[in-house]
Amino acid sequence: MRDFYPEDMFIQNYILETMRSAVESFGFVEYSSSILEPAELYEAKSGDEIVSEQTYTFTDRGNRRVTLRPEMTPSVARLVAARKRDLALPLRWYSLPNVFRYERPQRGRLREHWQLNCDIFGVQSIEADIEIISLTSAIMREFGAQDVDFEIHINNRQTLAETLRTYNLTDDQTKAIYKLLDKKNKIDNFDEEMQKLIGKKIEFNEKPDATTVTVLERLKEYGISNVHFDPAIVRGFDYYTGIVFEVFDSSPENNRSLFGGGRYDNLLKIFGIEDTPAVGFGMGDVTLHDFLKTHALIPEYIPSTDLYIATQNSGVVEDAQALAKILRAEGINVAVNLLDKKLGDQIKTAVKQSIPFLLILGDDEIKSKNYIVKNLSTGKEFTVGQKNIAEIIWSNIEEE
Repeated sequence: MRDFYPEDMFIQNYILETMRSAVESFGFVEYSSSILEPAELYEAKSGDEIVSEQTYTFTDRGNRRVTLRPEMTPSVARLVAARKRDLALPLRWYSLPNVFRYERPQRGRLREHWQLNCDIFGVQSIEADIEIISLTSAIMREFGAQDVDFEIHINNRQTLAETLRTYNLTDDQTKAIYKLLDKKNKIDNFDEEMQKLIGKKIEFNEKPDATTVTVLERLKEYGISNVHFDPAIVRGFDYYTGIVFEVFDSSPENNRSLFGGGRYDNLLKIFGIEDTPAVGFGMGDVTLHDFLKTHALIPEYIPSTDLYIATQNSGVVEDAQALAKILRAEGINVAVNLLDKKLGDQIKTAVKQSIPFLLILGDDEIKSKNYIVKNLSTGKEFTVGQKNIAEIIWSNIEEE
């Protein structure tokens, strides 16, 4: 699992807040659900392999088999099914949960990550597919990415299923092919592995079907030029029924899939609810962090503390706390030295913690009510009265 030091937490918050801002601009509203779900939920909807090989599944004290959620789609389907009659479709829902996978940690894959999930329920037409893919592009751009930095690959799972049916395959063979296709861009011996599975080579349609063509054309009309047809895109879960897509990093240094999604119109049916059209995607913070790092898009660390009040002696700590209270009421985040440390050591603490402003408080400052505020990044000093401390800090922050 993961630890976040302040610098890491700053980047994590930036990622999650940027995601939230982007999706809310498209009219999505946030939901949440339990971190634990019945194991059967994933066995029925994600595939047995997900539960048996890739989840934290255990028996609780009530002798129930439960799973730490590995993804969010089955959970949101459960939520929608539970109140289907009361909800005003179509829905635009999103969540930012942490999810868990029991797999070997490696670049881009950890056992715990945070994931943006966006879903549209109640729209059968391709307008929902176009909207959800447009949203993925908007999110990437919100992080500062240019179209040349990433590509969106699209396929139609339904067309692929029709192709495979012509080969008279067993259910097990079909599932194995989907699994192999999901790894096609990661292995060099794809044809050899396919031969082992079914003893023959399958000819996949290298041209997009009419639905996919329309989606591609409409996206390009919206200014999304970095979108392509890719017959190898299948997505790993069993519940996808139509358009599927993945977003890839274009950089040779990180040439991999970042995230993806697709249409799943039949998922609510297993809850005893009539088919409800749905399309969505999940976007993990780990692969996105790697993308931002690769393209030099990670912002410089800025601590949440604006001002450090250093004290010349222990007798002025109460006065420092009183001043801090006044400044906090004006919106300044203030840390006060509470230790009997030398002034030089206090300044080193402020610098090491990247706190941008410093105020040294001693007996003279208390008497005169005049204070020196120092910008630690530029070295500039400002002599101000108490009423102007917040103003000088805000003005310097805006300049930087």
